[in-house]
Amino acid sequence: MTIMLSPGRIDLGALERLYRGTEPVRLDAAAYDRVADSARTLQKALTSGNAIYGVNTGFGKLASVRIDDDKLSVLQRNLVRSHAAGFGSALPGPIVRLILILKLISLGRGASGVRPAVVALLEEMVGADLLPVIPEKGSVGASGDLAPLAHMALTMIGEGDAVLEGERMTASAAFAAAGLKPIELAAKEGLALLNGTQASTALALAGLFDARRLARASLVTCALSVDAAMGSSAPFHPDIHSLRGHRGQIDAAQHLRALLDGSEIRDSHVEGDERVQDPYCLRCAPQVIGACLNQLDQAGRVLETEANAATDNPLVLSDGSIVSGGNFHAEPVAFAADNIALAISEVGAIAQRRVALLVDPALSFGLPAFLAPDPGLKSGLMIAEVTSAALMSENKALANPRSVDSTPTSANQEDHVSMACHAARRLMDMNLNLSGILAVEAMAAAQGIELRAPLQTSARLAHHIDLIREHCAPLDEDRVVSHDIEALAQWLRRNDVMSAA
Repeated sequence: MTIMLSPGRIDLGALERLYRGTEPVRLDAAAYDRVADSARTLQKALTSGNAIYGVNTGFGKLASVRIDDDKLSVLQRNLVRSHAAGFGSALPGPIVRLILILKLISLGRGASGVRPAVVALLEEMVGADLLPVIPEKGSVGASGDLAPLAHMALTMIGEGDAVLEGERMTASAAFAAAGLKPIELAAKEGLALLNGTQASTALALAGLFDARRLARASLVTCALSVDAAMGSSAPFHPDIHSLRGHRGQIDAAQHLRALLDGSEIRDSHVEGDERVQDPYCLRCAPQVIGACLNQLDQAGRVLETEANAATDNPLVLSDGSIVSGGNFHAEPVAFAADNIALAISEVGAIAQRRVALLVDPALSFGLPAFLAPDPGLKSGLMIAEVTSAALMSENKALANPRSVDSTPTSANQEDHVSMACHAARRLMDMNLNLSGILAVEAMAAAQGIELRAPLQTSARLAHHIDLIREHCAPLDEDRVVSHDIEALAQWLRRNDVMSAA
């Protein structure tokens, strides 16, 4: 089923479906009309004889060099070839697919001056699952994601490499196999494809979508840990959170209450428990996880706006003028990516402290050391907790802001840059680490609850323990647990675990 795109009105839910799905896409008719109008405006401007940046001039520091009309197509082809200077491993297919779709949306705003044939080719490539090979490094997030988007454009002109239905080959072979034809770029079209924040935005959106999924999953692992530790549900009372008023905190507490409702473990020690308060990793979970959810929501609003934006240069404006500006500067994306990174790090940090609590007999209220059935002879989850600490520490370092960095490029013409692309790209590693931390917490909490038998947890949490046991057996004897951690981490990344509750 083809997904119709209306640039300027595409929400986060639709963007996540586009990221996780494989359906073909198409711009709506109104967008095609705007694209055609802007192309006619650009062609008319070319006949005036005036210099138009990047259309009949050189680029960046070479903007003062005028290009003859009969060389404008060569100018665009040279631009694409020279700027395809990326480095490193290829970006994952779903990210590349989202880059193509975001470029399609941006050009569909009708402010870029490209012909309808350019957006039609992007649609065809998405529909055929023909994805450019784009190296992951090379953008500083300033005059657009130049190097990554140049590799995208290189494929569109039939050069470079592409992946067709999972197989890497030359772009020309991929086009032939898909029954498509590369495009010969006209005036400004190479620049319109290269300028823009689509690589940074695609990476940031992917980081956001996966972080939201894992943050929600952490509410489940947290509830499991609360019950395993015989923690109190009193700190989740709705009035406490209403008195503060933060939406994410209120929602997090509500989910924790619902998950724990009906637990025999909790009911067994309401009376006579000598503990007055639980450690912060249990008691303050709604405040911390809720703040992270709020942070992700704010970043989502920024990225939704950016995904719908025209971010190349110059832009064809509604009054017919063609004006150079700076919409390609990815500062909003860099800030959003840094904020997502902070949230990922904090969700993992408080989860890791819950793991540490569960394996420590001084804190776990009667559970054996390291959750081992025979501590001493058996080490249980001793080193699994260490692994979670290593992942937490790595995420703390990765959470350091990238947006405050800058370095002059292009002979000082581009003298302040955002670093948005690698700010967003590091979110992939951070989410991977977070899934590992939550996997260890799921193992530990499920083990702890089972050690409370014959007392039973809530029906909702029992359901989640059943799901955990599909990927990880109880730890009756010491064994290699790296396979269990990996299996649970993959399950957490691939599923909306909170919805399954």
